[in-house]
Amino acid sequence: MAEEIVATPSKKWAEFLASSPPDMPEQVSDLVHPVSGAQAAVNAPDVFLYCDWEECQGLRNFEREAGSLHVEKNTWGCGYIYYRCRNCRQRRKIYGIAVYWVEGTSGVAKKIGEVPPFGPQTPARVISLIGPDRELFLKGRRAESRGLGIGAFAYYRRVVENQKGRIIEQIAKVAQKLGAKSDVLERFKMAATETQFSKAIDEIKDGIPAVLLIDGHNPLTLLHSALSEALHEHTDEECLEIAAEIRIVLTDLADRLSQALKEEAELKQAVSRLLNRK
Repeated sequence: MAEEIVATPSKKWAEFLASSPPDMPEQVSDLVHPVSGAQAAVNAPDVFLYCDWEECQGLRNFEREAGSLHVEKNTWGCGYIYYRCRNCRQRRKIYGIAVYWVEGTSGVAKKIGEVPPFGPQTPARVISLIGPDRELFLKGRRAESRGLGIGAFAYYRRVVENQKGRIIEQIAKVAQKLGAKSDVLERFKMAATETQFSKAIDEIKDGIPAVLLIDGHNPLTLLHSALSEALHEHTDEECLEIAAEIRIVLTDLADRLSQALKEEAELKQAVSRLLNRK
């Protein structure tokens, strides 16, 4: 029986589709609406999802576009449901699901998979910061969201190690905008090509702009401290905590870099507009 397979608190079907990772059976209270005594149709309510289409860039209602599934009582059934954003009509979401109708409207559901892949929305500024390792970061994010600490830690560490030069270059842009001296900028240039992270940090530790400090701390030092943890010495739960710390620091750094460069760009535009009015 499905009741023996899963004992999670009951969720609404739309909540399950929006927030539950694949391969995790969960109780759903409004899974179906009965069609006949022995058969039921699986519901397909609107789902509140993030839409990254240019005119959306936020949470939007997605409606069922295609796909339906009928199941018999106490029997597993599988199928696909296709969704599309109600606002832009461009972005789509596909769910592959397995369902087990128990009684009334309730049952058990499990995602077989989904396209685009499951995972919390990652801010565009973070993706811009890590550049070529976008997919590795997203794999780490999905691993973290599923509670896979070792995998998340390994992915995030690889991203930061691969892109440390790119991150340093972005910090250098802020330093330059804020009037850093030529010798400081030269040290940033050298640090960006340094293979050892600790040496790169030491090279520019006095040049990190104050606006980029996280609670008064050098963000690169914070990242290096987390990356220095030995993967094999920690449990999966401990690795999950470290992975979350790496993501949070990296995200905050991306926010600070974006804001600092945006403010400078806006200031230049304002000055230019004022000069052009003369």
